[in-house]
Amino acid sequence: MKFSLFVHMERLDASQSHKSLYEEFVALCEIADKGGMHAIWTGEHHGMDFTIAPNPFVTIADLARRTSRARLGTGTVIAPFWHPIKLAGEAAMADIICDGRLDIGIARGAYSFEYERLLPGLDAWGAGQRMRELIPAVKGVWAGDYAHDGEFFKFPSTTSAPKPLQQPNPPIWVAARDPNSHEFAVANGCNVQVTPLWQGDDEVQSLMERFNDACTKNPEIERPKIMLLRHTYVGSSEDDVAQAAHELSTYYNYFFAWFKNEKPVTQGLIERIPDEQIRANAMLSDQVMRSNNVVGDAETVIARLKGYEALGYDEYSFWIDTGMSFERKKASLERFITEVMPAFQE
Repeated sequence: MKFSLFVHMERLDASQSHKSLYEEFVALCEIADKGGMHAIWTGEHHGMDFTIAPNPFVTIADLARRTSRARLGTGTVIAPFWHPIKLAGEAAMADIICDGRLDIGIARGAYSFEYERLLPGLDAWGAGQRMRELIPAVKGVWAGDYAHDGEFFKFPSTTSAPKPLQQPNPPIWVAARDPNSHEFAVANGCNVQVTPLWQGDDEVQSLMERFNDACTKNPEIERPKIMLLRHTYVGSSEDDVAQAAHELSTYYNYFFAWFKNEKPVTQGLIERIPDEQIRANAMLSDQVMRSNNVVGDAETVIARLKGYEALGYDEYSFWIDTGMSFERKKASLERFITEVMPAFQE
């Protein structure tokens, strides 16, 4: 099982500048690259300081000059916000800039906050339909002399300019949860990204079962890869782990506040949630965060990851967005690289 870093700029309040957040983001990516992680993933979001990532290809172009080994992936571009010709060209240019290290993760998107600003009236089902039309069209534009007449896109014969360095194209990953999404990804020769979010390992197993079922239904397709994305913290002591569990509880309370799109947002920041309200949320309690996410000392983390490897996951992505300080993120990532990853070396 390979290991990667999943990371954005993110903040819960305005105490830190965007410039310093980006410098810290780059530092984490450089640690991952030098530490031998297989890939670095960063996504796309708009108007949300909770997840600051307006164009992953711009970020990847910068990381291409700051890293040397890790693959660089979009985790993920939001399909309904892209035209096939534009996505094909920008991704191909990024692939050339990073010397063929690009992976492209694509999702339908998760936040109605973004939908109502970029494509008013869009819902998750409509976004999924756009994704299903986008991916084959992008592949067609990369192949060249491709015309499209679909429900959402119509254009005459077009060839991507430039074409990607990787041929026939960079690996495509689809963020999948329901069985239909898994089946679409596998049938279209795409790898799969999954995340159980705050849920426990029963969901991790269920996601793998959905993927295996999709592979069984498409026996003519070479089995693609599947990546598991989880919030992870490698602690130095019991107190350190307990603090991380509370920080993750806080993070997920904000995640759901953004997802529900019910609280006021000012200057890109959602209304603060009182700590007593966070501690009263049993579904996202400190204990739930500790038991469901991969949080603990190195030995505990290794044991959890060995279980995921045994299930058949090809890649485990260390989701480092937590709202905690850069120093704490950095220390946890370094412990992961030096104390956890060696247990998985061949």
